[in-house]
Amino acid sequence: MNSLGLIVRRWQPSEQAVKRAALASVMTAVLIVVTGGAVRLTESGLGCETWPKCTDDSLTPTADMGIHGVIEFGNRMMIGVMGVVAGLVILTARSRTPVRRDLGRLGWAQFWIIMGNGVVGGITVMTGLNPYIVSSHFLLAMALLTVAVVTWQRAREGDAPARYLVTRPLRQLTGLLVASAAALIVIGTVVTGAGPHAGDARKVHRIPLDWQEITQVHVDFVYIVVGLTVALWFALRAVSAPAVVRRRVLELLAVLVGQSVIGYVQYFTHLPELVIGAHMFGSCLVWIAVLRIFSAQRQRSELPARPMQDG
Repeated sequence: MNSLGLIVRRWQPSEQAVKRAALASVMTAVLIVVTGGAVRLTESGLGCETWPKCTDDSLTPTADMGIHGVIEFGNRMMIGVMGVVAGLVILTARSRTPVRRDLGRLGWAQFWIIMGNGVVGGITVMTGLNPYIVSSHFLLAMALLTVAVVTWQRAREGDAPARYLVTRPLRQLTGLLVASAAALIVIGTVVTGAGPHAGDARKVHRIPLDWQEITQVHVDFVYIVVGLTVALWFALRAVSAPAVVRRRVLELLAVLVGQSVIGYVQYFTHLPELVIGAHMFGSCLVWIAVLRIFSAQRQRSELPARPMQDG
């Protein structure tokens, strides 16, 4: 029997331990977005000029590399932290009785996304911060956040088949909201790739678009997401949908208002680094809130529920 098998056989984690491991995966997924933003905003993207080492002769940053090397190397070390957390999710899911195979699969999905994003990070350095590769690096981080949130939600649910709590038209409206929010995030990466913060003080290739015009498209999608969120709340209220679903929509509205304020502040104050960092953190909160609306519309617990009939 291998070491993993021995741990699974002898360790019986509590249900709370499984939930905490899943929540930790969400927190580290958000943290990698924030630390990645710090690398770009402090112009530390090429603080370590090679990969996987910092220099040809040193795995870690040297004294002459200064703070930029430390920041870039610290962001690289987050890959290891996230890998450990993903491993903890897998371990607690397999050690729990009954075994949560769904959580184990989600934990492995996190692990492979983390490894893939580490490789993309290396390509980012080797291509001199190519904006298209940088954008894919961020989108993979958001993919990791998506899987982590799903894992966290599933860890808090039962393992029974899903039962929907709202009608099909409301689920379709929610799907449109999710798609619009995803488009909002993708357009935001284009704004970043075309904008002035390239990630390094030296001249770095940018996406050949007017970043102010792309910003306007980004703002237009903010209006679309806000409009869909308001429409969904009124629709849920009209059919007396479960309170938890309506509460999740109000949470998203609150996050959207805060994120919109930050967005306007960063635009009219000429993109200060700290405000942009707050905006990146806010984008994670928006996406988490959107996914929580989607998850709240179904139930997997063994408790009796009264799902609404499709109409």
